[in-house]
Order: sequence, then C-alpha cells, then structure tokens
Amino acid sequence: MEWNKLTDHFTMHNKITIPCIGYGTYKTSEEEVYDAVISAVKAGYRHIDTAAFYRNEAGIGRAIRECGVPREELFITSKVWNTDRGYEKTKKAFADSMERLGLAYLDLYLIHWPANKKQFGDEAKKINAETWKALEELYEEGKIRAIGLSNFLPHHIEELMETASVKPMVDQIEFHPGWAQLEASEYCKKNGIVVEAWSPLGRKDALENEVLRGIGEKYGKGTAQVCIRWIMQHGILPLPKTVNPGRMAENADVFDFELTAEEMETIDGLKDLGGQCALPDEVDF
Repeated sequence: MEWNKLTDHFTMHNKITIPCIGYGTYKTSEEEVYDAVISAVKAGYRHIDTAAFYRNEAGIGRAIRECGVPREELFITSKVWNTDRGYEKTKKAFADSMERLGLAYLDLYLIHWPANKKQFGDEAKKINAETWKALEELYEEGKIRAIGLSNFLPHHIEELMETASVKPMVDQIEFHPGWAQLEASEYCKKNGIVVEAWSPLGRKDALENEVLRGIGEKYGKGTAQVCIRWIMQHGILPLPKTVNPGRMAENADVFDFELTAEEMETIDGLKDLGGQCALPDEVDF
C-alpha cells in the first residue's frame, strides 16, 4: 500500500474507505477539543477518533458541524465504553453518543475493550457477543457505516466470530515503538481487518529515544514522524494526538520518505519505551 497525502485511504472489507491517518482526541477536554478539531481539519485531517469515555463528543460534534468541510468528506469514529457493554446498554450508549455528537450517522463504532475472564469469568464471551450483536444491528440499520473492535487480541476475535454474522472491519490496538503488537496486527491483516494504532507516538521515552532520533536525522524528520512512518509501513493506520497545530502539520508530513527494511527491523526490536502497554486480559476497568 502506498499513501501520498492525508486523504489517501485504507479500504475496509465492506468497501468503505477510511483516511490513512486519523486525528486522536483522547485526554483532550471538552473545552479544548473544539479548537483542536477545527485546527486538525484545517491541517488536512479528515478522520477524527473519539469515544464516549473521552467525554468530548459534544465539542467534536460542534466542530464537525462548523468546520466548513462537508460531513460526507469526514470520517468520525466513536466507541462504546466498558460499563455499557451488553445488547440493550450498547444500543442506549450509541444513541447517547449520537445525541452528544449531533450527527445523523457515524462512520465507525467500536467496542472499546473486550470483556475479559478476569472480571466476568465464563460470562465474558457472552457479554462480548451481545455487545457485538447490538453493533451489527446498528450497522444493518444504516446508522453506522462500519463496525469494529478496540483492544481485541486474536483469541478474543476468534471467540467473537463463533456467533457473529458480520466480521469486524477494524481493530484499534496500542501500537508504537517499544510495544509493537506484531502478532495481533498480522492476524488482523490476514483476516481482512484494518488495524489502527492508538498512542502511535508512545510517550516521552519513545519521542526522546536516541535510535529513533538518529533515524529521523537521516531523513530530516523528528521522532514522531519516524514513529508514524514505521506504523504506516507496517500497513497500520496511526491515530496521533496533539492540540498543537504545528505538531499536527508535522505528524502529517510523513509521505516524502521511506524507512529501509533494516530500520524497520531495528524499530521493531525496541523494548520498554513506555506507554500504557495494557494487556486486555489483565485490565480491571
């Protein structure tokens, strides 16, 4: 796959396209997210990622309506939070998100985290199946253009597919230098599921890493740009987040260089560069 600009895209298995770099909004408050999204759209982003848990959907919806770009040119994602899993609760959570966003439809809706056995024992599989059934119905009703998962590992997806009638279009996972979930990403790609990377820049340890800095200097790029390029060359869609318009532009300036196979392998092998690094089967939130 080759991309040359922000509006180039991945194609999901239902033939819906999704812009190749998204704009992440986690930990961007309701108060600041309006200006941030307006700035992102001005910088060329057309793919905005949010979630009920981020508590900023209303500000994002207002920015979408007032940014001056037609709604059909934008791709908007949200997610159902853990406390709203299950068939009926998911239906209500989606309606609540749409009311906050003030949109007629959503481009992509995800299950934010899988229910796990640590918290729910043998009920976990049933909870995930019922949550997914709600998403399938919303998709079939035309309220969502695509449905998918977040933080699901291959064994969670295998379990889900035992009862699912619609294969997930997307799985959004934590993916950055020092936490390259290559096994999960390769599984998804082999099964026609687009992989998105949340926290693609990692944290301070990644952005200040000397190996990444050295690679970037070769191309006249910063470490954030190296992280994003590495992710894209793995065939994964990054969702970088910043409220700084200058950094928004920098994060989009990744189409004029290509990492070598050796550089890709070097970055693949980096370890312990921070990040949340949460294991879905171990979380208790």
